[in-house]
Amino acid sequence: MYIVKCADGSLYTGITKDLQRRVREHNFDNRLGAKSLRYRRPVSLVYNEEFENQTKAAKREKSIKKWTRKYKLKLIEGFILKN
Repeated sequence: MYIVKCADGSLYTGITKDLQRRVREHNFDNRLGAKSLRYRRPVSLVYNEEFENQTKAAKREKSIKKWTRKYKLKLIEGFILKN
């Protein structure tokens, strides 16, 4: 599970098996990167967590996507403990 910060300051949360590849896709590949990020490039990785399986990662992603921006920034800054 990862969070990237976009050029416009917005935050995007996602999951992947290969973090570096996914960030590269978001920045350079119009076919594989998220459509919502195409006009917010470049993106930079600001946070990530590792999970033993995709189900747990997706559950955490879904939870974080419901959070406010302020709460996500606190997680990124290390003020909120990881699960």
